[in-house]
Amino acid sequence: MANLRANSIVGVGSTDAGVVFDGVTKIKTQNYFYLQTGNTENRFLISKNQGNRGVFALGQAPGISNTIEFITISTLGNSTDFGDDTTPRDGNSACSSSTRGLFGGGRETGPTTVNNIDYITILTAGNAQDFGDLTVARRLVSGCSSETRGIFGGGLGTPTNLNTIDYATIATLGNAQDFGDLTGAKRGTASCSSPTRGIWCGGYQAPSTINSIDYITIASTGNALDFGDATISRNERAGCSNLTQGVFAGGYNPATTNIIDFILLASSGITQDFGDLTLDRNGLGAVSSRTRAVFAGGYKTPSSTNIIDYVTITTTSNALDFGDLSAASNQTSGLSNGHGGLG
Repeated sequence: MANLRANSIVGVGSTDAGVVFDGVTKIKTQNYFYLQTGNTENRFLISKNQGNRGVFALGQAPGISNTIEFITISTLGNSTDFGDDTTPRDGNSACSSSTRGLFGGGRETGPTTVNNIDYITILTAGNAQDFGDLTVARRLVSGCSSETRGIFGGGLGTPTNLNTIDYATIATLGNAQDFGDLTGAKRGTASCSSPTRGIWCGGYQAPSTINSIDYITIASTGNALDFGDATISRNERAGCSNLTQGVFAGGYNPATTNIIDFILLASSGITQDFGDLTLDRNGLGAVSSRTRAVFAGGYKTPSSTNIIDYVTITTTSNALDFGDLSAASNQTSGLSNGHGGLG
């Protein structure tokens, strides 16, 4: 027989023991029952949407950098140092579960592209560590994810654009595997996800910038399908999402733009107008919670910027000032522990 002792149930940080199960325990229920994982503090923060952390790899800041910084998405303020990537690089891709973030691909110097994937524990600041490798080296690659799978699509290899889609199991170290192909060889797309779908919007497909949108079913493998079109062709914009809505910001064609537009992830069709960034730019990074999208860095001729903007995803409007990165940067990548792909 099991004994259930409840000393007292209070908020996180109390020294009281709370609920204690002692002995063999059986639980009967007529409904589905799931045991939560992770420590109590992390579960509490994430469940209240207060611990959603956004993490940015700065990219060019102004030279190619290994700097990683973070913000708390629900607050306002400047970014804080997180640690360092294993190597300086720009144009990499980021994706994440609720606990672990991955950075894949990029460029170390000149035209040299890399295939390495690094990982971080999102709620624990520190340097990135080696995870494995992409199937092919490339930069300007774009990532999305569910709670279990990280997906990397497209990018610029040496010397041509690629249609390659790779996937990795986020909780397990190892090399990425082939998923399928995008509808075309392209780079600089904006990506986001729901728990079931991965989305890639726009980018550059020789000989021009494009407005096409692709989608996949994350839990399967196979080639991407046509979702619809963005209203304007743009390259190097940023994308993020909540459970139902994807938001895309910035980019260029041929000049930089401040346009923000959105799609409903479960449907198909064209993007709709959302509002404007505080500054037009391309090569920016994006992170999100279930309520807020945040856009950081980017390039506006003649230089990069350290601006961080935010919008409320469910309310169409212009972006507002969030704070600043520690340095002006572009070809920045972002991930979070609260984005729409996590369910």
